[in-house]
Amino acid sequence: MAKKTIRDLDVTGKTVLVRVDFNVPMDDGKITDDNRIRQAIPTINALLEKNAKIVLFSHLGRIKEEADKEGKSLKPIAEDLSEKLARPIKFVPYTKGVELETAVASLQVGDVMMFENTRFEDIDGNKESKNDPELGKYWASLGDVFVNDAFGTAHRSHASNVGIAGNIDEVAAGLLLEKEIKFIGGAVENPKRPFYAILGGLKVSDKIGVIENLLDKADKVLIGGGMSYTFLKAQGYEVGTSVVEDDKLDLAKRLLEKGKDKLVLADDFKVTKEFSNDGPIRVANRDDIKADEMGLDIGPQTLDKFQDMLKEAKTVVWNGPLGVFEFENFAKGTLGILETLTNLKDTTTILGGGDSAAAAISLGYEDAITHISTGGGASLEYLEGKALPGIEIIDET
Repeated sequence: MAKKTIRDLDVTGKTVLVRVDFNVPMDDGKITDDNRIRQAIPTINALLEKNAKIVLFSHLGRIKEEADKEGKSLKPIAEDLSEKLARPIKFVPYTKGVELETAVASLQVGDVMMFENTRFEDIDGNKESKNDPELGKYWASLGDVFVNDAFGTAHRSHASNVGIAGNIDEVAAGLLLEKEIKFIGGAVENPKRPFYAILGGLKVSDKIGVIENLLDKADKVLIGGGMSYTFLKAQGYEVGTSVVEDDKLDLAKRLLEKGKDKLVLADDFKVTKEFSNDGPIRVANRDDIKADEMGLDIGPQTLDKFQDMLKEAKTVVWNGPLGVFEFENFAKGTLGILETLTNLKDTTTILGGGDSAAAAISLGYEDAITHISTGGGASLEYLEGKALPGIEIIDET
């Protein structure tokens, strides 16, 4: 069954509670990456066009005690969003109480307000993160309709998503969440073929479920990044001082056996003797890494191989960089794959959240990828084929 979206709603004159994901990186009160804020704007504008009254809310960081609140207010984000929307946004520095209730009650059609960091409610018993029933019920009482547009928390059952949804009559997905369902969910369940997956990043353990699920779903699974060296060591190769999960070698062997020729590993690597951009670098084949060397990127032979394979793909899902892309000398693998994806014709290209998204955005490829997910852990669990609570709560059409 299809999920209800804001396109299906009549919200004229109604107070719409919108769970957004404004958990953005901050440095001394300044936003350093506004991608998640920008991605929420289409939903906000669409609801404004439907003559709604809008209440926005989000978490920011992890809050366990009073001291953790320092630098975690959503006020700077409300100010930034106000500039982006070119309209005033009333910010209420509370998560509950008379001031919040009065502000919501005074909203007029076309007004937008935001209330404080939902995880401030975690200071007293993890009420937000543990889906306290009274908190979810309270927040639901503030509005008429609930719109979930926060894919980044869709894999969690929190008071601000599941709790509200269980206490309000109508629940729909925002336009961003709809995109995540369409592209990531669609790629896993009904991809255009050939369907290739690229998995990088540091650890095999972070992506066990993803690898196993994609070995069942994809035509090829290409492996790069730090996890390569655990697979190589499992095959008996010397990997030097490269990052390895020694307790996952048996798992790597099992995945290699299951994947057979569907699981494609790197053939060569750019290696160095220290974790630095400036040390001496050489290219080593998989059987030529020395005991005092570490691999920090895929090599040119592997990049060529991966690029040739991807040219025939009609769907590509990528999660995790193929090297230490923050170092210019070890970014070529990640950059080369990004360049290849942007030049594919009639191919759906999807990047998982976290480092993959950061790499694409920082290297200037944001607009050339079909979809860049805003969820890190959520995108991984969705790629595993898991049911996500923040999506399950959406009404069916």
